[in-house]
Amino acid sequence: MWVQALKRLMVGSPIPTTLAKHERLGRVTGLAVFASDALSSVAYATEAILLVLVLAGSAALHLSVPIALGIAVLVAIVVTSYRQAILAYPQGGGAYVVTRENLGRYPSLVAGAALLIDYVLTVAVSAAAGIAAITSAVPRLYPYRVGLCMLGVALIAVANLRGVRESGRLFAVPTYLFTGAYVAMIAWGSVRWLTGEGPTAAVAPGNGTPVPGGEELTLFLALRAFASGCAALTGIEAVSDGVPAFRTPEARNARAVLAMLGVILIVLFLGITFLGNAFGLLPTEGETLNSQLARRVFGDGVLYYLVQAVTTLILVMAANTSFADFPRLAFFLSRDRFLPRQLSNRGDRLAYSNGILILALLSVVLLVGFQGDTHALIPLYAVGVFLSFTLKQASMVRYWLQRGGPGWLSGAAVQGVGAAATGTVMLVLAATKFTHGAWIVIALIPCLIGLFLAIHRHYEDVALQLSIEGVEPEPPPASPIVLVLIGDVHRGVLPALRYARALSPAARALYVEIDAEHTRRLEDRWGKWGNGLPLVVLRSPYRSVVGPFLEYLDHLQRQAPDRLITIILPEFVPARWWQHLLHNQTALLIKGALLFRKGVIVTNVPYHLKT
Repeated sequence: MWVQALKRLMVGSPIPTTLAKHERLGRVTGLAVFASDALSSVAYATEAILLVLVLAGSAALHLSVPIALGIAVLVAIVVTSYRQAILAYPQGGGAYVVTRENLGRYPSLVAGAALLIDYVLTVAVSAAAGIAAITSAVPRLYPYRVGLCMLGVALIAVANLRGVRESGRLFAVPTYLFTGAYVAMIAWGSVRWLTGEGPTAAVAPGNGTPVPGGEELTLFLALRAFASGCAALTGIEAVSDGVPAFRTPEARNARAVLAMLGVILIVLFLGITFLGNAFGLLPTEGETLNSQLARRVFGDGVLYYLVQAVTTLILVMAANTSFADFPRLAFFLSRDRFLPRQLSNRGDRLAYSNGILILALLSVVLLVGFQGDTHALIPLYAVGVFLSFTLKQASMVRYWLQRGGPGWLSGAAVQGVGAAATGTVMLVLAATKFTHGAWIVIALIPCLIGLFLAIHRHYEDVALQLSIEGVEPEPPPASPIVLVLIGDVHRGVLPALRYARALSPAARALYVEIDAEHTRRLEDRWGKWGNGLPLVVLRSPYRSVVGPFLEYLDHLQRQAPDRLITIILPEFVPARWWQHLLHNQTALLIKGALLFRKGVIVTNVPYHLKT
């Protein structure tokens, strides 16, 4: 069919399970798959700090570098924490798994819910930010921003449906181009600063005067700036959840990738913050801080536009990390019966296709609801991920305290400091962004937990009812009542009549009368083609087929409550899919009406038509 041909064109040919190990990631492609979210934060984390500090005027801007150093230390602590978790949980050491093993069910569900929400927000924010960069350069595209965001999400989803290794190849070049371009910008900018090109004080753009402050520099303002800059930590979680995606030895490769990611993130973040402060750059409407820095370092030439291009690419590609990690987290939750079991199934290309499609759909809904507005989406962002950081590091504290052994004290200390720091950031983020939309995330987490528990109760109830423990063997059931529901006498009905006769000599045919004249013609032909089955005609004064049939079925079940009833539905199948639209779907209505009725078995006997 053309649908299968289109699927093969977009997704590729199926990959057998025996080749699963060959589809895993090495360190180079693994960094490309899991680093884009974290690296993309370099594009806005420094600016987020300055946007808060500038409220207190020029005198406060010098704090950007100490704040960035503090965030860099926190990045190092979180990376160290997650490297320890990967070693302790080589099958996948994400916040949900580690918290479940150490703090129990409910804290782990909080971590899982927070991360699922954050992954959806990451896709929406990344797509909106990337498209915003494009529409800034080409304003005529602005009215089409929502459609462009949806297109970007769809393209990344398709790339991930093709498999983890192939998506890694697709995204490796942009990731390393971004890293190389920013390293070059920081290196050349440092050279220019060392030669004396940096101003000594921050000035307002365009007029050379100091920036006045509207607020007093307080500890809370500094904490707000620190918390805003901690957006640089988003995405670190992904590697620990994706350990099974790496080649053997999985844990060692994942730890190496996480270490590389931490080093690159710290270097780029500190470099941009330092140079931004050294050159006296300030956030301005219409141009990002990174754009100002690239223009200052490279001028308006090709290198400036290269930096802008790779920045746009990495912002859009940040969504790829969520597409790599959301399906894996959904797999863990599904395996533990907190999400539908379909999310634990692998697709043709060995990717968790259902999770990828659900993430794409939820992200598109969010983008449409917020009209692709980055500023409206960002306040919802990062609260969930810092909640999961805190829970995971608290879990690792308990892990070290229970496990003991060499290095337990230093391990617990690192995790404890990290949990305290990320917990503080989470509280500051929740407090400062609550009225700007963070309340939505805070309210969604308990709703998701309620959904998890409801799904889990259903699966537990199903398992209990299906269990064969304590079941006593029952005597063979009585012969079933066999009914063939017909609408006419034609070739498509004859196989069903023969099948009914083979099941039971006492089978009978049912016909619901809509038109008396048609009934007479049918009865005339029944003697020759009815295969010896008695014909029962049910009157329907209101021209309904389903109603009289169900009434007759109720009557039979009252007469023989212990006997099974088999309903045989003859159904002719057109040769083309669109030809189904030209015929009524009575059989489908009957099957729907009988779906939840006990003691009734429905059997279709298809008759395939030619072209």
